[in-house]
Amino acid sequence: MVATRLTTRALIRLSPLDAGENVAAFLQGLVTNDVKGPLPCYAALLSAQGKHMFDFLVWADGEDLLLDCEAELADELAKRLTLYRLRRRIAIGREDGLAVHWSREGHPGAVPDPRLAALGWRWLGAPEGGTADAAWLAHRLALGVPEGRGEMGDILWLETNAVELNGVSFTKGCYVGQENTARMNWRQKVNRRLVVVPLADSEEKRRTAAYPPLGLAVDHLRVENLDAATLPDWQRPAVQERET
Repeated sequence: MVATRLTTRALIRLSPLDAGENVAAFLQGLVTNDVKGPLPCYAALLSAQGKHMFDFLVWADGEDLLLDCEAELADELAKRLTLYRLRRRIAIGREDGLAVHWSREGHPGAVPDPRLAALGWRWLGAPEGGTADAAWLAHRLALGVPEGRGEMGDILWLETNAVELNGVSFTKGCYVGQENTARMNWRQKVNRRLVVVPLADSEEKRRTAAYPPLGLAVDHLRVENLDAATLPDWQRPAVQERET
């Protein structure tokens, strides 16, 4: 059997406990993307200043929603969502009966990654089989796509390439950190970007993560210092627009 399981990912399940509860409505007012639209989608929970805290994919499972998030931060994310829940009758907790699976090729029941189709195919299934963590990391970084707190830290959401990776809606209404995020977009003030660079070319002061075995690093660089020709196709237009 081909290894497909991503053990670095975990799932958080949000379930309504009353017939009148709507999990999507609850999450809609918190995260950056429209969870009432087509799912899965890519989204984040930000600080009030519009900075990255948690990024994840949102899946539908009947009336429930599942958040495909970093395994090591799953409990922290669940706790944060519980703080926002207040008195709403919604259960929030880890879903250990399912796992996140990935493949570069198609698979029954799989869907293209909503961030970028070239990232491959993703599906939820039984927590079994070999791990594909190393293959996924290498593939993702080869495409120049940052992910998770280790690479994104507390960087402003639009500087993580959220627009280009379909991680934000500017029409869905309010969410935590929406004011600053919308202002940056309106004024076109995205002055820095997360980019994957050869480790030999990485600037230590600007580096958020390094992967010596792959010879790659993730840097947080000013847009005017970027050469659009060296960027992946999906990222290039945003930088070229700033140059014109």
